[in-house]
Amino acid sequence: MPGRDYLSNSDAATTTVATEQQPTTTLNENVSETPSEPTVYYNARLDPKNYLEGPLSDNAATRLRQMLARPGIVVAPGICDGISARCAVEAGFDCLYQSGAATTASRLGQPDLAIATLNDFAGAANMVCSLHPTVPVIADADTGFGGPANVARTVYEYIRAGVAGMHIEDQVQTKRCGHLLGKQVVSREEFLTRIRAAVHARDAFPGGSDFVIIGRTDSAQVLGMEEALYRLRLAADAGADVCFIEGVKTSELLKKTVAALAPKPVLVNVISGGLTPAFTYKEAEEMGAKIIIFSLVSCVAMVHACRAAMHALKKTGTDFSTAQGMDPKAFFEVMGLKRVMDLDARAGGTAFKEV
Repeated sequence: MPGRDYLSNSDAATTTVATEQQPTTTLNENVSETPSEPTVYYNARLDPKNYLEGPLSDNAATRLRQMLARPGIVVAPGICDGISARCAVEAGFDCLYQSGAATTASRLGQPDLAIATLNDFAGAANMVCSLHPTVPVIADADTGFGGPANVARTVYEYIRAGVAGMHIEDQVQTKRCGHLLGKQVVSREEFLTRIRAAVHARDAFPGGSDFVIIGRTDSAQVLGMEEALYRLRLAADAGADVCFIEGVKTSELLKKTVAALAPKPVLVNVISGGLTPAFTYKEAEEMGAKIIIFSLVSCVAMVHACRAAMHALKKTGTDFSTAQGMDPKAFFEVMGLKRVMDLDARAGGTAFKEV
């Protein structure tokens, strides 16, 4: 993909093409591109062809890169806590999405309006990734929670937590859910500064990391699809591994996005009642998308289920009907009871011999 002119502070779409350069990097080497030297990022170690063969890795980030390099769409249901993560893996999903909106709601009981902090997101990620360490978790990183140093810290915190990849966006710091109205975005250059900071931090991580950087733009609803596509081309040149336009409104626009950004993988976000049509994952795959996330699938279902349970308890005075026959032990079995009991027994413990 040719290098782009991302020096301009103007948000007007242009077609200036910079001279293409392709520096090859080694492990832990920062792939450097300064504002005065626009280059196309290339890291030979992370070339997709390196992930085409062999068994799936136990390292979640490496496994995600293998899934991206190989046939088939990556389906990641949105999870909001340990219960939803357990249920998603129980249902057979091999990748999870930690939604920023769902995390804000579950941890803080607040709307997705830039209220949650990095500590909230990283804490949630650390817990979720510990449940099934080989299952890749893609996490929302909002705007990176500040300037380049904050973006780098976010990458480090996520890698340490076991997150496989994150998306970072071009909304202003007082951001909101991408499917709400009134969004504002930063300049192209500020967006690219965030991408470059994330890429540099990943490449400088001690011991190396396969952490996946996903560039997200919310500019389609603010500046139009052409500007959104242009921003993602720039993000890809700056080192983003995957491209994500929030709020793709039609199947034709999704197909156009995939074609315009090829060969970069494209992520599509489906939220019932949101800006994007309710594509099935098979439909998204047919249109060329490589990742599909269903951001609110768990937390919206939880609202409906919890409301129904609370209303039933208020009306009937008992939780018998809403329990649907699930006793405490059956509930804890969903939460990994057997694994804990087995571990205790193998260690010679007897505390949980009978539960």
